[in-house]
Amino acid sequence: MRNPARNAVPSPDADTASGRRRLLLTGGALAALVLSGCGFRLRGPQALDFATLHINTPPESELGARLRRLVATSGTTRVVEEAERADARLQILANSRGREILSLTGAGKVREYQLVQTLRFQLLDKSGTALIAPTSLSARREYTFDDSQVLGKEQEEALLYRDMQNDLVQQMMRRLAAARQAG
Repeated sequence: MRNPARNAVPSPDADTASGRRRLLLTGGALAALVLSGCGFRLRGPQALDFATLHINTPPESELGARLRRLVATSGTTRVVEEAERADARLQILANSRGREILSLTGAGKVREYQLVQTLRFQLLDKSGTALIAPTSLSARREYTFDDSQVLGKEQEEALLYRDMQNDLVQQMMRRLAAARQAG
């Protein structure tokens, strides 16, 4: 007895699906080749130009802990707690948060807020010379507010502030990576 499945002729639909699969794989391989040729790579840890860094923010604070983690992942720099032993000193001059009303309902209740976070810092070398002059970075996020969902909106606001702080710290790390020590 013959097996009908073994002698079956492939359907045109199977050939089309197989051709599409090959075309998709070829296109993906070509895209990977083009991206690797142009120098594309995922953003990784920022390599810093100094061996030791002092951060004037307490390690227990959310900002201090985040900065220390990112510096540790750089692979080139170690955080030291004594400013005198550091090749560079990162000074956080201000880290402020604010909330502004964007719009009101017809009844005079708040409908939308804009959250603002500003981070001001400078980077000094061992002798106190500014490698990065006092610089301000700021982030803004908008969100709608509803009186009937106060607890949920407080959590949303906390998440937005955390997101803004992470964004500002990443921007600051890129600037620290671009700073070069003299001599």
